[in-house]
Amino acid sequence: MSATPYYGNLSEIVVRRGLVSAEAVEDAEKQSLASGSRLEKVLVEKGLITADDMVLALADYLRMRPISLARFTPNQQLIDMIPRELVSKRLVIPLAVTGKSMTVAMGDPFDMSAIDELGMATGMNITPVVVAEQQAVQIVSKLSQASTSGLDMEELMRDESQVEVLAEDDQEQSLDEMLQSAEGAPVIRMVNMMLVEALRIGASDIHIEPMERIVRLRYRVDGGLAERPGPPKNLQNAVISRIKIMADLDIAERRIPQDGRFNIKALGKEVDLRVSILPTVHGEKVVMRTLDKSSLAPSVASLGLDKTAEAAMLYAISQPHGIILVTGPTGSGKTTTLYSCLQDLNKPDVNIITCEDPVEYQLAGINQVQIRSEVGLSFAAALRSILRQDPDIVLVGEIRDAETAEIAVKAALTGHLVLSTLHTNDAAGAVTRLMDMGIEPFMLGSCLVAAQAQRLYRKLCQVCKKPTVVDKEVLAVNHVDPALFDGATLYKAVGCPRCSNTGYKSRGAIMEVLLVNDEIREGILRGANAGELRDLGRKVGMMTLKDAGLARVRDGLTSIEAALEVTGGE
Repeated sequence: MSATPYYGNLSEIVVRRGLVSAEAVEDAEKQSLASGSRLEKVLVEKGLITADDMVLALADYLRMRPISLARFTPNQQLIDMIPRELVSKRLVIPLAVTGKSMTVAMGDPFDMSAIDELGMATGMNITPVVVAEQQAVQIVSKLSQASTSGLDMEELMRDESQVEVLAEDDQEQSLDEMLQSAEGAPVIRMVNMMLVEALRIGASDIHIEPMERIVRLRYRVDGGLAERPGPPKNLQNAVISRIKIMADLDIAERRIPQDGRFNIKALGKEVDLRVSILPTVHGEKVVMRTLDKSSLAPSVASLGLDKTAEAAMLYAISQPHGIILVTGPTGSGKTTTLYSCLQDLNKPDVNIITCEDPVEYQLAGINQVQIRSEVGLSFAAALRSILRQDPDIVLVGEIRDAETAEIAVKAALTGHLVLSTLHTNDAAGAVTRLMDMGIEPFMLGSCLVAAQAQRLYRKLCQVCKKPTVVDKEVLAVNHVDPALFDGATLYKAVGCPRCSNTGYKSRGAIMEVLLVNDEIREGILRGANAGELRDLGRKVGMMTLKDAGLARVRDGLTSIEAALEVTGGE
């Protein structure tokens, strides 16, 4: 059972309890930010608050029970129930077991992942209590170092002198040996822990990257890569073989790229993982993309867009025929937007067919076609066949070539609603890109309903964000009018345990939607460039990506830095 953290604010709690003055807390917060240490550690290390008082404050903050282990003697049988690396690395000490519940003292009560790992390792419901970190360290240091069922990845990685980088003849390892090493309990547990950690922190991708002497493990969270302790080098092939077995790939083939997918159930979720394996000079690099259907927005209205963009998208998908283009760089949420549109359109009296490469999420009631170029099933070939299947709505995963573009436009002209994606920087650029592909302006002007561009911005952590004053030079360099923020409270990222000290938690979408009206259609017919089309769109109320990003800053949802990093060049 995971704790429910973050009721109130730790700074407010220690001041309210009379443990320290507000001024001293403010100074400690500045030191915490400068050093990267957590606030509670700074307060205890400076002697402003005793360890026992901090335990009580943390218990209040995290809604856990406090405990003192000053005269506690560990039960070795309980200790042996937990993998050794969890006890030493996570500072967790089992206190009691009742039925299927285990009570555990935590020296680091902010380490929520330890609770999930304990639950998975023991099969029990975990009830955490707070203990002073120094007490936990003393107890852990006294525990027996006898072998247990765990594997300390950090300890093994530190012992680099014992790591031998194998040469090419390592590929002669027998299939039986590969299977045996890949199905060993430590390897299975190690891979499971990687997957559970990815789901817990909301990672979109897991990167396992063999280097010369180590194996690097990184998670992509909110668009950025965060490094974690990786598996030991001597288990590199076993870990990768385990992933191959799960994805039903050839474990003996290490010379060519492979792609697969598998499904897991953990933390109450069922998640698909798409696996890509690429041979590198130091071994096979693995990237696993997590596809959590429960995270899909069930409708356009639930995407959290500004009212202008939401109204424009709802109008566009309500049209009986035409083409809607969704654009943006890789990882900007285009698939999520398209699937949200499809779920709004998915009715019993409508025939929806998609052709995708790959099919990322399987949606009930929608016919989805997986593109297989190796057997001749390209986007163009699939689209031709789809048009003979009496569709009302067609989703083309991506328009990559002139042939696909031509078929999609003709489908839109003959009474179908077509949704597709392009890789362009802005909405107006999608129009000129199709014309560059050879689509005649009169055809495009007749069928285009809307062109949309989007980005994902990082949301400020609502627990630790603080008011700030934006540097006017930053605004001037980025051509932002300071008057835009008159009367608004702007915030900056700070960092706390809830957001892993990044200052940001989760992401949101911003969009610009160019709805084609008569004036814009005339611009397309006369061959207007992207800049002219953008200006025409703004005249009829289109909000650009930069405008939408700055509106989020004004609303206190993100910082000026986070908004400009995704829209500054627009």
